[in-house]
Amino acid sequence: MHTHMWKQIRDRETGKLHANHFSNRVKSNRISQLQLSNHKDIISPHKGAINSLQIDSTEGRYLLSAASDASVAVYDVQRPTVSEAAAAISKHTSILVVDKQHQHAHKYAVSTAIWYPIDTGLFVTGSYDHHVNVWDTNTTQVVVNFKMPGKVHRIAMSNLSTSHMLIATGTEDVQVRLCDIASGAFAHTLSGHRDGIMTVEWSNSSEWVLVTGGCDGAIRFWDIRRAGCFQVLDQSRTQLGRRPPILKRSMITKDSSTKLRAAQKKHANGSGSRQLPIGRVPSKGPMKQRLHPGMLSTQDRATAHYGAVTGLKDTEDGMYLLSAGSDSRLRLWDIESGCDTLVNFETVRLQINKPLQLATTQDSTLVFIPCMRSVKVFDMWSGNTYSILRGHYECVNSCWFNQQDQELYTGGNDRQILVWSPARSIADEMDEGPAEDQDNWSS
Repeated sequence: MHTHMWKQIRDRETGKLHANHFSNRVKSNRISQLQLSNHKDIISPHKGAINSLQIDSTEGRYLLSAASDASVAVYDVQRPTVSEAAAAISKHTSILVVDKQHQHAHKYAVSTAIWYPIDTGLFVTGSYDHHVNVWDTNTTQVVVNFKMPGKVHRIAMSNLSTSHMLIATGTEDVQVRLCDIASGAFAHTLSGHRDGIMTVEWSNSSEWVLVTGGCDGAIRFWDIRRAGCFQVLDQSRTQLGRRPPILKRSMITKDSSTKLRAAQKKHANGSGSRQLPIGRVPSKGPMKQRLHPGMLSTQDRATAHYGAVTGLKDTEDGMYLLSAGSDSRLRLWDIESGCDTLVNFETVRLQINKPLQLATTQDSTLVFIPCMRSVKVFDMWSGNTYSILRGHYECVNSCWFNQQDQELYTGGNDRQILVWSPARSIADEMDEGPAEDQDNWSS
């Protein structure tokens, strides 16, 4: 193992191995050894189920958790709260807690807590008390508050957005609402689902595209600049495996590509349909047909799952979407064609009554799925079980993968937040320890 690693380091130094390839190999090697961490402990202050977890995208350092006891907490996952040189396990207690004692606290379970994507000065919470709150992290005051029409199941903000500050919210109501932090008002509502919305996810390829999963079994794609949804995934439409390389793509039949022009302008593959300039809507003509391809027909009633859609996760490149349903199915969709890729994920049993937070590694080769009390790690493209992480005593609700440290955080009904880290080798332990106390002059 070590000789192999030294060979790779030599190859990198001599230029035989590209630096990116080297770091990717090191990362995938680390991810392959994930286990319950023997050197890091997150001490949760929550007295209820952990419903969501998120690491901030700016520093990759602060973990935000939301729980059923109406509380929210923040932890620094890099710096232990109590630094004991002798302690083998570093303990990370919360550096900020907003619980029921707080004057602005939620009254009921907090289903989601998310960081404002641009900095950690703000975070947003959605709760069963029908409110979405925007918090100032430093003062723990609510700076904007939105009253929703029912329990809030999921909220999301776009990591790509440079033009809007919209919080997409999925509630018990059939409409998806977009809350605008800048104005403190609802931007607009998206109508199409026939039952409450369990899960919302912004696209990784466009700041304007939002994906929603409902209790009606439907997954809908919206361009938030236009009326109506432009795509509904249909579990009966399938295409085996990964997409062919770009060169072969012009061979794809036109009917599968014309429907989705608006969705993936980036991946336009030479079909003859005329494109509208982005942001322009036709003033005349059959606008309904343009905005709702086939939406007046049965396609609008298509379902992606039997039962509720409980989890959605876009791949890093924005080309594929993973979905989980209360039918205990996982499906991997090719977004451009709108087809189920027929990856057969080995048998899973999924919770059916609440949203699940799915995670993927940065290169999207592995996916982490809360499966009752365990977390199953699947190979994205084969559906084979890569490993099973067991440690929670009750159902797991959320997974968050920290790209920076190749660490996984999981939260469950047992009120625990567990850390899964790559196995530490003896060499790593040797590198640490007293050396930190020495200055550069020590020999």
